Amino acid sequence: MGTTIALVQLDDQGAPVQRFERKSPDTTIGRQDGDIRFPDDVFLSPLHAKLAWEHDTLVVRDLGSRNGTWVFLEEPYRLLDGDLLLIGSQVIRFRRLGYPGPHPPDADATKRMGSLIPSADIASLTQLRSDGSPRDVIQLSPGRDVTIGREQGDWMFPYDPSMSARHALVRSEDADFVVVDANSRNGIALAARGDMALRDQSRILVGDKLLRIEIPT
Repeated sequence: MGTTIALVQLDDQGAPVQRFERKSPDTTIGRQDGDIRFPDDVFLSPLHAKLAWEHDTLVVRDLGSRNGTWVFLEEPYRLLDGDLLLIGSQVIRFRRLGYPGPHPPDADATKRMGSLIPSADIASLTQLRSDGSPRDVIQLSPGRDVTIGREQGDWMFPYDPSMSARHALVRSEDADFVVVDANSRNGIALAARGDMALRDQSRILVGDKLLRIEIPT
C-alpha cells in the first residue's frame, strides 16, 4: 500500500472546494499547527487530528480537540457505551444502562402504579448542548426502534435545518442497538475514539471542514 492520499474539502452541497495531496505516511490537521491548516475555522483546535497508516490501513485519530473528529458512517453501526453521534447539528450521546434487577415486592402486597411496558430501559440517547450539558433524553428498551428526524419520527428536532425530515433509525437488535442512516441528506457521523479506520471516499468532519479521503488503488 502506498502512502499517497488526497484530502478534498467539500462545501455544504458536497462540491469540491480545494484539494490537498499528501505523500508522507502521516498528515496532521489544525487551526494553527499541522500539515493542513484552516486558520479561519474557529471550531478547529490548534492541532486537531492526525491521519496515519497502520498496517496498510489508513486511520484517523483525534488529538484531544475541543469539538472532536467525526467520521461519517457508511453502513449500519452497532452502538457502544459512550459513543457520540452527529445527527444534523445535534450531538447525541449513547449510554448503556444495564438490566435492572427485579423490584422487590412490597411488604403489604400493594400493587404499584405506572407503566409496565416496557419493563426495562437498558440504554439512552441524550442530546448535548454546546457546553456538554444534557438536554433532552430518550430511553431505549429491547424491541423498540426509535426514528430521529426534523419532521418525522419518535424524536424530532424541528429547529435543526441541517437534519433531514426523517434522518436516522436506532434499531433494537436483542440487547444491542444499531444506528442506520435513513437516506438523510447529510449523513450520520461518529466521534473518533482511538484509531478509526478510513477507506477510499470516507468523509471526516474536523471543525466545520468536511473532508473526503481519496486513496489511489
